[in-house]
Amino acid sequence: MMAAAAAAAAVQWLSVCITFSISLIIIIGSSSLVAVVSGNSEGDALYALRRSLSDPDNVLQSWDPTLVNPCTWFHITCNQDNRVTRLDLGNSNLSGHLVPELGKLEHLQYLELYKNNIQGTIPVELGNFKSLISLDLYNNNISGKIPPSLAKLKSLVFLRLNDNRLTGQIPRELVGISSLKVVDVSSNDLCGTIPTSGPFEHIPLNNFENNPRLEGPELLGLASYDTNCS
Repeated sequence: MMAAAAAAAAVQWLSVCITFSISLIIIIGSSSLVAVVSGNSEGDALYALRRSLSDPDNVLQSWDPTLVNPCTWFHITCNQDNRVTRLDLGNSNLSGHLVPELGKLEHLQYLELYKNNIQGTIPVELGNFKSLISLDLYNNNISGKIPPSLAKLKSLVFLRLNDNRLTGQIPRELVGISSLKVVDVSSNDLCGTIPTSGPFEHIPLNNFENNPRLEGPELLGLASYDTNCS
C-alpha cells in the first residue's frame, strides 16, 4: 500500500512539473512573439521610409525587411528591448518624402534627417513619438505647415526645422512643451507672429529670421495671431 501511495505521489508530482514546464514555455513563447511582432512593426515602418526615399549612395543598403528587427541596420540604434530609439540619417544625400508609418516608432528619441533633399510635408503622425528628444529636419525642402500634433511631444528638447519651405503659422500649441530648449524655424515662409510664452520666452529672435511674412513677437491682445497669413 505504501508503494502504491508513493507511486501515486510521484505521478502527481510529475504531472505538476509537466504543467509548470508547459506554462513556462507558453509564457516565454508569448514574450518572444511580442518582441518579434513589435520589432517587425518598427522594421515595417522604417522600410516604408526606405521605399519612399531615393538613396544614390546606398546608405540604406543594410535595411533588410526579412530580419526579425531593424536593430542590426546601419544608422539605427535600439534599446535593450530591441526598440528603435535613434534614426541617424543626417547629411546622407537622400531625397523623397517622409511617411506616416514613422509614427509607429513609439520609443524613438532622436530623429535626425537634416541636410538632405526631403520634400513633401511633415506627417501629423510624428506627434506619436512619446519619448522624442530631438527632431532635426533642417536643411531640406520640406513644405506645408508645421503640424500642431507636434505639441504632443512632451519630452522634446530640440526642434530644428530651419532652411525648408514651411508655410503657415507657428502652432501656438507648441508653447505647452515645457522641455523645449531650442527652436529654429528660420529661413522658411512662415507667417503670423512669434510666440512669446512658455519655452518661446527664451528662444532668440534670430531663430525666426528670414521668414519674410513673419511679424515680430506677438503682443498679446494687440497683434492678431494670423497677421500676414492671407
